[in-house]
Amino acid sequence: MSDSAATPPLTFLVASPHLRGGFFGDALILLLEHTAEGAAGLVVNQPMETPVRELLPDAPDASGTALLGGPVQPQVGWCLYQRPVGGLDGSELRLVPGLLATTHAGTFEQVRASGQPYWLLLGYAGWSAGQLEQETREGAWLWLEEPTPDLIWQTPAEQRWQAALDRLGVDPSTVASGGAQA
Repeated sequence: MSDSAATPPLTFLVASPHLRGGFFGDALILLLEHTAEGAAGLVVNQPMETPVRELLPDAPDASGTALLGGPVQPQVGWCLYQRPVGGLDGSELRLVPGLLATTHAGTFEQVRASGQPYWLLLGYAGWSAGQLEQETREGAWLWLEEPTPDLIWQTPAEQRWQAALDRLGVDPSTVASGGAQA
């Protein structure tokens, strides 16, 4: 059995076209955890105005743009990267081949030292028990499953929301407001 066949796909939450304005308007969220207790994810398409070099002035490789990962704990940095670095104390969250995450400063240093591409995100998005399900029923989120992290590595951040809609075959102008009713 191949590694990709045994690995569950990545789940993205795609903001409904009706979520315009506000923090989550046009957001694409990489869902990290979804349990009966709640859910957590990282917004992967909202570049910050502050460049990485200002956030990490001592880092020689700190070029590019950081992303605002969500409104919860914006002082906490997340790193998304491609190849394992043997993170300290089990600090590497392996999502799928080609995509790992960490909040551990030492592991982030190892990622930077490895020279591989990475994204720095500040904060995360979180939902309490049942909240994400309710928002989905109300039509706030479309769900997209992807077997690879191509949306993160091969699509510019500003184009990811539209690319996700395209993968779902959704034309934003045809989505009615409101949610699913049973």
